[in-house]
Amino acid sequence: MRRQIVWLVAATTSVVVLAFVIPLALLIQNFAVGRAMAGAEAEAQGAELLVASLHDDPRLPSFITKLDSKTPPATSVVTPDGQVYGSPIALNDPDVVRGRAGGSYEDDNRPAGGVVVRSVLVEGTGTYVVVAWVSRAVLTQGVWEAWLTAVAIGVGLTVISVIAASMVVRRISGPLREVASVAHQLRSGDLAARAEPAGADETRELAEALNGLADRITELLAAERAAIGEMAHRLRTPITALRLDAEAVQDPELSARLSDHLSEVQRAVDTIVKEARRGVRDDMVVDCDATQVVRDRVVFWSALAEDQDRPFDQELPDEPLRVQMPASDLVDLIDICIDNVFAHTAEGVAFGVTLSKSGDGAVLVIADQGPGFQEGVPNGGREVVGHSGVGLEIVEKLVRGLGGTFRTSPPGLPGATVAVSLPLAP
Repeated sequence: MRRQIVWLVAATTSVVVLAFVIPLALLIQNFAVGRAMAGAEAEAQGAELLVASLHDDPRLPSFITKLDSKTPPATSVVTPDGQVYGSPIALNDPDVVRGRAGGSYEDDNRPAGGVVVRSVLVEGTGTYVVVAWVSRAVLTQGVWEAWLTAVAIGVGLTVISVIAASMVVRRISGPLREVASVAHQLRSGDLAARAEPAGADETRELAEALNGLADRITELLAAERAAIGEMAHRLRTPITALRLDAEAVQDPELSARLSDHLSEVQRAVDTIVKEARRGVRDDMVVDCDATQVVRDRVVFWSALAEDQDRPFDQELPDEPLRVQMPASDLVDLIDICIDNVFAHTAEGVAFGVTLSKSGDGAVLVIADQGPGFQEGVPNGGREVVGHSGVGLEIVEKLVRGLGGTFRTSPPGLPGATVAVSLPLAP
């Protein structure tokens, strides 16, 4: 908007300036020609007066010469007997011939300049011809300088108008940019961002409307958080009751089997509730340093790996690797994959975590040396042996929602590998 308004003002001012400068340039030219011709007319009249009063005075030639030397017009006086006083001129010059015939006239449209011709009839002597001639340079003297001055003034006015328009537009667009910045902050998850009402009335109204929308979003998310918390409580209560009933079963083998199944249900419920809470968390940072997050989670799980005598290795880049994923999402992704390793492989089974950059994405690979994935199970063979596969489904949904890729090693082969590719942050 700012650029369009500035261009509009510049175009409008240019049209106004041209409408002023072009007539002014023509007026300056006409004024210069008129000034030069007026000088020639005055000098011709002076010579005419000298001829009329001093035609028989021997000092006439010197007077004409002195008059001719005062101003730029070249003044010549041709006597009836063919003598020339003042500036040289040919007797067969068309102006002289025409003047001897009794013609007096002015002409400022000649290519070589302008001329003033006066015929002076002296009784008893004959016709004297006075010719005052000005060159084209004299006719246009000062015109180019005046034109350049007018153009400079026009350009200066245009520049001033553009600067003024830019300042005015900045005062208008500045508050709008602030409102847009707050909108971007809200989009990125900073629900505490608020716009400062400023500027024109329309901009203030827009800022207040955006603040009201942010308040409403906050209220809706708080209500959703409360509803999900209640749902989690309702799910955990019957599971706890079932766990107590299972512990009360007399058959130890059946009790242990029921407890294992309830643990699986509890884990699935916790994962589902955590996924459901994903939309209402306060931290919605859109990118993170994957190298640091993976390093921190490996350190976290390393203590349990040492307790179970699990060899593990990690291959991480030395430099930060920022991906388009919130840190909390990446933490959940890593924890689900590593938890599958611990939950569904025997103690002592080795695993590894690798993070690398590939093209415009970051590739995270978590692999173990366990029995691998089952064949002929639902969900495309992504189910871990003895596991419902809900966690990996959440991982796949999370990764594909960000524009990444998700793949696992083929079922039926030893060793399970989960590889995800995450887009890099710009």
